[in-house]
Amino acid sequence: MAVGQGYPAPGGGRGQMRAADADRDRAVNYLSSAYTEGRLAKDEYDSRLEVALSARTYADLDQVVTDLPGARVGPVPRRAPSPTNGLAIASLACGVAQFVFGPLPTIPAIVLGHVARHQIKRTGEQGAGMALAGLLLGWAAVALGILAILGLTLLVVTHASHAGSIPHVNVHPGLRPLHAPPPPPP
Repeated sequence: MAVGQGYPAPGGGRGQMRAADADRDRAVNYLSSAYTEGRLAKDEYDSRLEVALSARTYADLDQVVTDLPGARVGPVPRRAPSPTNGLAIASLACGVAQFVFGPLPTIPAIVLGHVARHQIKRTGEQGAGMALAGLLLGWAAVALGILAILGLTLLVVTHASHAGSIPHVNVHPGLRPLHAPPPPPP
C-alpha cells in the first residue's frame, strides 16, 4: 500500500490501521527483493528492514516502501472457506439414519463415505471428518450385524445339539415304556 495509489495519506484513514504480522512479512519480502534487484544499498536495506519489522500501522509500512516501484503493502486478502462436500454430509446422515431405519442406510453410508473422502483429497473441500464418521458408523453396523448373525447361529446350533442329546421315545398310547413306573390304580 503506498500513498498516491488510491490509499489515504499516512496521517489518517487506512494509514492508521494496525498492520498484522503477515503485512510486515510482505513488506520485508518486498524490501528483500528490492535489495537483491539492486534498488537498495545494504545500509539502507538494513535501516528499512528494522523499521518494517517494528511497524505498527500501514502508514509505518508505507514509509519504507513508498519510493520503490510498484510498492503496495496492503492487508492480506482473506480466502473464502472452501465448501463442505455434499457426499460427506450424506454419508454422515446415512450413518446416523441407521439408528432409525435399521440396516437399510448402511451400504450408502459406506459407499458415500469412500467417494466423499476421494473427492475431498482431490478438491480440498471441507467435510473429511463427516465422511470418516459416516464410514465408521457404516462399518460398525456391518460388524455388529455379522456378530449378531454369528451369535444367532451359535444359539441355534447349541440349542439343536442340546435338543438332540435327549432321547425322545415314541410310545404307543396303550403301551408303557420299560423305565416308566406302573400307573396308579383307578
